[in-house]
Amino acid sequence: MRRGTAESNLNRELSRVASGLADKGTRLRSLDSADGRRGLLEWAEPVICDRLREAYQRRLGAGAEALGLARLHCRVWRALIAADEAKYEALRTELVAAVGRSGLDLACLGRGDAQTMAELLDIVVTRFQRSERVAASYRLALFELAERLVARHEVA
Repeated sequence: MRRGTAESNLNRELSRVASGLADKGTRLRSLDSADGRRGLLEWAEPVICDRLREAYQRRLGAGAEALGLARLHCRVWRALIAADEAKYEALRTELVAAVGRSGLDLACLGRGDAQTMAELLDIVVTRFQRSERVAASYRLALFELAERLVARHEVA
């Protein structure tokens, strides 16, 4: 698949996830996402790492290369959630180069991001259903992360 087509498909998938996040709550814009981001930094990393490890292992097998890419991609997510733009940009650039060396196409990054975002949303919806305010803060944080991911892929 050509890079332009793959990135276009990726942008559509991330936009679909972002739209789904926006539809989940009616009070998203009135809340602060900082609490949601802090919470994600506390508990989401194992979920993110598991999802990404599985994604890379499906494509590359259970070797060290898949594990290394998953770990690097997890670090990208951590910087994204922490809103550390400089670190995010540096790690994302490193990840894109590593994916290229592995023989995978760039669309796999977007698919991994979209699947990870969907799983995090499922956890928030399921786990925090009794506390609408907490759930809404998480949804807003996830919505903002999805917007940032879409913007990054559109620039690339």
